[in-house]
Amino acid sequence: MDKLVQQLDNFWNYFLHHELTVLTLLMFLSLGIFLCAWLFEPRRLINGIFFSITVLIFLSWFANLILSQHNQVLTYIFGSTAIFIFIVVSLLVIFSWAFFLWNAYFVWKYESHSLPNLLTLFIGLVLVGVWIIERLGLLRNLPQGLNLVLIAAVIIALYLLLIMYNFLINLFLYQFTPRSYKQDYLIVLGAGLINGKDVSRILGARIDRAIAYSNKQYNKGHKRPKIIMSGGQGKDELISEAAAMKDYAIKHGMDKQYILLEDQSTNTQENMIFSKKIAVHDWDNNKFKAKFFTNNYHLFRAGLYAKMAHLHANGIGATTRLYFLPNAIIREFAGTFIIHKKRHFIIIGLIAICFIVQAIILALK
Repeated sequence: MDKLVQQLDNFWNYFLHHELTVLTLLMFLSLGIFLCAWLFEPRRLINGIFFSITVLIFLSWFANLILSQHNQVLTYIFGSTAIFIFIVVSLLVIFSWAFFLWNAYFVWKYESHSLPNLLTLFIGLVLVGVWIIERLGLLRNLPQGLNLVLIAAVIIALYLLLIMYNFLINLFLYQFTPRSYKQDYLIVLGAGLINGKDVSRILGARIDRAIAYSNKQYNKGHKRPKIIMSGGQGKDELISEAAAMKDYAIKHGMDKQYILLEDQSTNTQENMIFSKKIAVHDWDNNKFKAKFFTNNYHLFRAGLYAKMAHLHANGIGATTRLYFLPNAIIREFAGTFIIHKKRHFIIIGLIAICFIVQAIILALK
């Protein structure tokens, strides 16, 4: 034990005298780990953790580099920039309720008033309610038991914010997965139809992106890939989404001989499972190369479902109107949370149990 303490002490002394060198080595090491993990399999949530660690080490390295120059101008610029970023982030957090309500106004104005489209409105109202309760001091002088419940709720909220942050990092990173224009199949994920038969703007953007990808691959001198239109017929739809998508693609210049239909799926997971079956049957084995197409906000969760279906395909996202993104991303986070619900419920349950035990101990005193 004494030898271990001595080794740690020696390492700490070395770090203090060679801080920049150690941070440089750590930065390249963490960057290498992140790149290897992300390039090998970008559909893993742990990639977001590797990326965040790399960024933190880089910022530490950069700060140390600036301070080691003993240049007052550089130090002043660096310090001022850091303070400015901190103030901006703090204001964004403090006034996040205003952003959510502002976004809710545009969603209410331009989109349907369905429950999923009202998420930012609900969040904004909850944040306003929390702010009012705090300003009125209604949470002061609470009994110890209720204080413990409040602390537990705050810790659980912080945990949810942490995994939300990690989800956002992975969603961002997944937009930049390497492109390879040597695909055999392009899978377009379906979405609800308008009037039971017409392709919506969101779905049309997915199909347009797949057609553009197909054309670009062909123009690069490679074979034209087949496009699998994936989507079944909903209860309120006159035809399957796949059939409507095929008609849309043909009208936009796609030759029907390159279109395959998967018209049985009812959700993203089934999109991946059934599309894989179509491709395996058409290709005669599972050694094909494929990409799937959806909207950018849906990309990472769709990738998780592709991984669960053992479909070796990464996604390409179609752009979405900016005002629509906050609601859509919150829904995607909820969907990703459900995929890993067992893990999250265990952690949340352990947090709750810790505070319940403390409350019981206080009650018995």
